[in-house]
Amino acid sequence: MNIIFLGPPGAGKGTQSKLLEDQYGLVQISTGDMLRAEVARGSAIGQEAKSLMDAGKLVSDALIIAMLKGRIAQDDCQNGFILDGFPRTLAQAEALDEMLKADGKSIDVVLFLDVDEDILADRISGRFTCANCGRTYNEVSNPPRVAGKCDACGSHEFTRRADDKRETVVERLKEYRKLTAPILPFYEKTGRLHSINGMLPTAEVTAEIKAALGEIPKITQK
Repeated sequence: MNIIFLGPPGAGKGTQSKLLEDQYGLVQISTGDMLRAEVARGSAIGQEAKSLMDAGKLVSDALIIAMLKGRIAQDDCQNGFILDGFPRTLAQAEALDEMLKADGKSIDVVLFLDVDEDILADRISGRFTCANCGRTYNEVSNPPRVAGKCDACGSHEFTRRADDKRETVVERLKEYRKLTAPILPFYEKTGRLHSINGMLPTAEVTAEIKAALGEIPKITQK
């Protein structure tokens, strides 16, 4: 089962992706993390990406697709994968479909977390992450069970992203509407798009997602 999570920044894609990863034995793939890992490894793709970034240029869609192709071919993706934060544009969505089709694969379901953007800025400004394991929390909607202690690893150290300031969030939402929102009709016309109410509490969002996945016969719990 291969899944895409779509939705504006701060909609809860990372949180829900992690829950699905744990329950269904899927692998969450973040293209940003993957790109940084390739650069750190000094691979051929990483070196090319670094040269572009050092020159202040964007990494091309073709390069990202090439990285994804190699990542998806690894053994841990045998049961399926979850793409969080990719594709970001219609061109990327089309290129992803073509790459997967060539390998006899496909995206089975696209989960769109639909949220109120006026409320989203408050949600994002309350977001923080475990510095040790990367588990994401929110002061209001998803705090740790024990204040100041990570549920996953027990660490007491947390970080906040510098770009989670309200004014920065507004600009990111504008960019999302311009580039990413047009992807929705692309997946809707093929029957793969499921809209999820992302304004519900985390557990209820998870329940809606499971209901959507329950309609897909290929997926089984871990």
